[in-house]
Amino acid sequence: HCLHEIFALREGMFKRIPDIVVWPGCHDDVCKIVELACKHNVCTIPFGGTSVSNALECPADEKRTIVSLDTSQMNRILWIDEKNLTAHVEAGIIGQDLEKQLGESGYCTGHEPDSMEFSTLGGWVATRASGMKKNIYGNIEDLVVHIKMVTPRGVIEKSCQGPRMSTGPDIHHFIMGSEGTLGAVTEVTIKIRPVPEYQKYGSVVFPNFERGVACLREVARQRCAPASIRLMDNAQFQFGHALKPQVSSIFTSFLDGLKKFYITKFKGFDPNQLCVATLLFEGDREKVLQHEKQVYDIAAKFGGLAAGEDNGQRGYMLTFVIAYLRDLGLDYYLIGESFETSVPWDRVLDLCRNVKERIVRECKERGVQFPPFTTCRVTQTYDAGACVYFYFAFNYRGISEPIHVYEQIEIAARDEILANGGSLSHHHGVGKLRKHWLKESISDVGIGMLKSVKNFVDPDNIFGNGNLL
Repeated sequence: HCLHEIFALREGMFKRIPDIVVWPGCHDDVCKIVELACKHNVCTIPFGGTSVSNALECPADEKRTIVSLDTSQMNRILWIDEKNLTAHVEAGIIGQDLEKQLGESGYCTGHEPDSMEFSTLGGWVATRASGMKKNIYGNIEDLVVHIKMVTPRGVIEKSCQGPRMSTGPDIHHFIMGSEGTLGAVTEVTIKIRPVPEYQKYGSVVFPNFERGVACLREVARQRCAPASIRLMDNAQFQFGHALKPQVSSIFTSFLDGLKKFYITKFKGFDPNQLCVATLLFEGDREKVLQHEKQVYDIAAKFGGLAAGEDNGQRGYMLTFVIAYLRDLGLDYYLIGESFETSVPWDRVLDLCRNVKERIVRECKERGVQFPPFTTCRVTQTYDAGACVYFYFAFNYRGISEPIHVYEQIEIAARDEILANGGSLSHHHGVGKLRKHWLKESISDVGIGMLKSVKNFVDPDNIFGNGNLL
């Protein structure tokens, strides 16, 4: 959840909470709940598992009864089609449970967002989610074959499960990214693949962030990206290194010392400039080894040195750890959060530098006494650009309204992102947190189109969570 929500939970300061929670067990239950909500004019908020855009926060000015429609009991795989490699799944299933259950039959979706311990299939659809291994498996819009959603006007779904249709604008794209404003997603048919026979982590250390970005750009240009390739800047590398477990033996410590000496003294890398890319390869063993050589050969052209499997695995797992550290930090007067964007390749470096500098300036101007921690990483790559993730944290001792200060800094950072050619969001969504920028992002006409769909599908605003519009 958002920092704002976690802080409110700790302090007990929610302005509005649901009046009723309902747990439907299947699609038909949802149909009955929505029918009753329409009959009695009840505000209905679908709940999956996570939210990083204030999307699940109850609107403070909502006067009607609010019902939280919790999909957690809709967590079954209804069928697996081994001929077409698809699975029909209820929308409330949590990501890690979906992968575990599919794995028992020898399959996976490969969709692995940072939040897969808590986020749900329906939530992925509603927010247009992206996973860490999208280079092989695709983003959620690439994985979805069929969606069933209950709206105040009735059930919306396509008439068949064909892989592609040319039948006007794709109704799936009205549903994906709708963030609970049009209805409740109940069932999804999703592509599956056999569990890969071989998986291998890797890492590459570069002299600086600029070289690392250039390497990722070339990997994308040659369309040879592994399942995951992520580039941490120096601050994030040092942060991850500080979290590294203590070495278990003198011999291991000696080897680590030799590696550091080789990189910093023999190769001349500056410890305060170098950065690291983490890699994950999946597939047939022979193809993985060929793929690995191709990527490492490209990295070498940009001064990259292979840094081992262990570092690659630790860097990959750091993603899951960071959210827990944010919540722990509140016990020590530390406020921290992440946000993301997508940006064309030729603006990646400027955007990263300018946003981090803007955060430092804003912290100073708003009375933060100690230098903030600011860092970024490139997490997903595309032909025409990349996703960039930012983390920042500061010590809020002496600040009377730390959440307000944080929010003002994040607003300034988002303004800087947009000014540097970045998007409003790559995969976190809009929610309430970013909706005042939406018109700027998609134009007045775009906003009008969204409103027209909303007014037809949900004229009484039954799904009134206040996201997007």
